Amino acid sequence: MRSVRAGREAEDEVDWGRFAQQMASMARDLLAQESVNATLQRITKSATELVEGCDAAGILVLQGNQVETLAPTDQLVVDSDQLQERLSEGPCFDAARTSQGERVFRIADVTDEQSRWPAYAPQAQALGVGSMMGFLLFTDDEDLGALNLYSRKPGAFTEASELAGWLLASHAAVAFSSARTHAQMERAVATRHVIGEAMGILMGRHHITEEQAFDVLRRYSQQNNTKLREVARRVCEQGGLP
Repeated sequence: MRSVRAGREAEDEVDWGRFAQQMASMARDLLAQESVNATLQRITKSATELVEGCDAAGILVLQGNQVETLAPTDQLVVDSDQLQERLSEGPCFDAARTSQGERVFRIADVTDEQSRWPAYAPQAQALGVGSMMGFLLFTDDEDLGALNLYSRKPGAFTEASELAGWLLASHAAVAFSSARTHAQMERAVATRHVIGEAMGILMGRHHITEEQAFDVLRRYSQQNNTKLREVARRVCEQGGLP
């Protein structure tokens, strides 16, 4: 009962008007970043600046049971993610599993979670983790990973902290998705340009049509198990295929 009352008192103390202004500024800043990595770094840095009690933050992406840590603000984040990967258990590990994970979690004290994550909890405490929060980054179209926040102190995150983190994560998911889509489009345009240039080289060298030049690239790609983009790059660099 005391923790609930303390959380409400902390929530009452938050200047939500000022927080809204900070969030608006951060949202504009996120969309102005020049790369996906810069966007992610701005997200995690914002977490440590805007969420009360947050000492460190990072984004965990899960491919099967393989963990990738993006834009960590502290080595503690990397160590925790690697620990969860080794053990195949932990709150961030679960949150990133879109089929069974929680979209939001808040752990007041990792030492109280040994029944849920018996291997992870005591080792996380040894790393210096006191309390944690995590938010699944998602849009209507895709799940992007989990934004995870750490404190070295137990009980550092309140209801207000959770609400602030959820608002941050909502903006972060949109910015992350937008940055990734933009990067994919840039790569696609660059790939088309390289392939077109390679086709032009083959057409001029072998006096063949555009369709025939593309077929040469495609067959070479399949026979050598090499991506079409890489084949085209070699043609551009070498003036032809070996």
